[in-house]
Amino acid sequence: MALRGPAGLGPGSRRPLDEAVAGAEGREAPALVAAGGAPEDDEEDDGRGRGLLRWDSFSAWLHCVCVVGFDLELGQAVEVIYPQHSKLTDREKTNICYLSFPDSNSGCLGDTQFCFRFRQSSGRRVSLHCLLDQFDKDLPVYLKDPAYFYGYVYFRQVRDKTLKRGYFQKSLVLISKLPYIHFFHTVLKQIAPEYFEKNEPYLEAACNDVDRWPAPVPGKTLHLPIMGVVMKVRIPTCHDKPGTTQIVQLTQQVDTNISVILPTVHEVDIFRCFCPVFLHSQMLWELVLLGEPLVVMAPSPSESSETVLALVNCISPLKYFSDFRPYFTIHDSEFKEYTTRTQAPPSVILGVTNPFFAKTLQHWPHIIRIGDLKPTGEIPKQVKVKKLKNLKTLDSKPGVYTSYKPYLNRDEEIIKQLQKGVQQKRPSEAQSVILRRYFLELTQSFIIPLERYVASLMPLQKSISPWKSPPQLRQFLPEEFMKTLEKTGPQLTSRIKGDWIGLYRHFLKSPNFDGWFKTRRKEMTQKLEALHLEALCEEDLLLWIQKHTEVETVDLVLKLKNKLLQADREHLPVKPDTMEKLRTHIDAIILALPEDLQGILLKTGMT
Repeated sequence: MALRGPAGLGPGSRRPLDEAVAGAEGREAPALVAAGGAPEDDEEDDGRGRGLLRWDSFSAWLHCVCVVGFDLELGQAVEVIYPQHSKLTDREKTNICYLSFPDSNSGCLGDTQFCFRFRQSSGRRVSLHCLLDQFDKDLPVYLKDPAYFYGYVYFRQVRDKTLKRGYFQKSLVLISKLPYIHFFHTVLKQIAPEYFEKNEPYLEAACNDVDRWPAPVPGKTLHLPIMGVVMKVRIPTCHDKPGTTQIVQLTQQVDTNISVILPTVHEVDIFRCFCPVFLHSQMLWELVLLGEPLVVMAPSPSESSETVLALVNCISPLKYFSDFRPYFTIHDSEFKEYTTRTQAPPSVILGVTNPFFAKTLQHWPHIIRIGDLKPTGEIPKQVKVKKLKNLKTLDSKPGVYTSYKPYLNRDEEIIKQLQKGVQQKRPSEAQSVILRRYFLELTQSFIIPLERYVASLMPLQKSISPWKSPPQLRQFLPEEFMKTLEKTGPQLTSRIKGDWIGLYRHFLKSPNFDGWFKTRRKEMTQKLEALHLEALCEEDLLLWIQKHTEVETVDLVLKLKNKLLQADREHLPVKPDTMEKLRTHIDAIILALPEDLQGILLKTGMT
């Protein structure tokens, strides 16, 4: 049954549910959408022209939607999974059950939104949706998280005397591989309140709307209708200039059909999260950069998840390569692994609310204890850095409990700027822009010397011969890199003084460096492969085969075909005309061979 709202309705035009149901009774959704349909907007490609099966478009955005309720006998239980064919392992269902409800001590009355993240079960395909793999290469590295699921929760708890427990407790949860926090929270704000009134038919109608969305292609501006509201979003790309918001530049003209314009799909309100600790924001940036074990103890999952996500986001555009859990409970499948005392705490950031963790994790080296995050515009009292031995219970006062000594001197300028904003009642959004720019400049000052040195490991283009394997990258030598810092270190771009050398030495031993360098090495190796392909294309291959035997020529054809397959499989950064030239070369070489060989080679692989 296909239920769908009109795509172009503006604000305040929600269509009644009975209309949706009535409109759906007479039409079944086709199993395969006909190819060749023109996209509604030239900025979009909804994928229908590629003959997508029903639910393929939905799967590009969401794995499934769950409804988690509370049963007096069973406890938390998944009541609904939609679409019904969605596959979740028992372990994944258990994680979703426990992570979709706040701990009982949180006392979340009314509506609460938060986010969690958990490991996909082994054996599950870990890439993005199969039809989107080609777009994956254009995503910023910090938005690629293929081995995890994100859960976006809208939890409602209200008094209800008709129920034995005395409360109505239920969560609507979106499960997705996409870390688009702000986007999915906005979607839930639009659909969850009405879902709690209208139940499953409304949910089915909303899911059918999602199944008509264009694919989340990086760089595209998309119009996404859901239950009478149209959201305008843009998926970031790795080519975007860091710190810019492209969507704002694209919305000069007023579109009456657009209800919601989102300037970002993934960012949280960073100042609101850092507000209680902004005096120590630079120290926290160092701890995240170095992949230090970090616990955020908060009164509710909203505070814990927002703060953990803000911490991970503060080193952007560098990706945080260690594990992080915006909301973590004692029932989590990794609970024993992460709380054991038989080994050092792992490189992970945990957001917790249960008082039990104050004792279980008191051996962790860095703990942030925060109180209730104030509404936008209200500034909480600044917390102090305290010694770990003072943290005994979750009732301890808010503070950053650590004995860590920062490598860099505190930047007093940014603190004055943010304090002035507080005094002048500057909006939280504006404060977030200032803080985000500060973190960005700090991260870029740190990473540019590393980028410069790694670029020097690339062989010269003149050393690439079409008749030899591509040359190897030079080895990363830490001491050689350290010597470059004297003339081309962060002092060129940052006013901050301190032990930068010590910070780099520590960073080179961290998971973040390991992940960053592996990514850069892969990109550079692929660039060498692409340059090698281009060098082959510039050769006169027909002249070459005149001087070589048939066996050598057949071997060349097979190697060239393998090169084409590799370029396609690994998404090598090769110009389209290079690929076309190579195919032409292969065809010309095959035609120059005897007919019996031509038949065999034309059937082998791709041309």
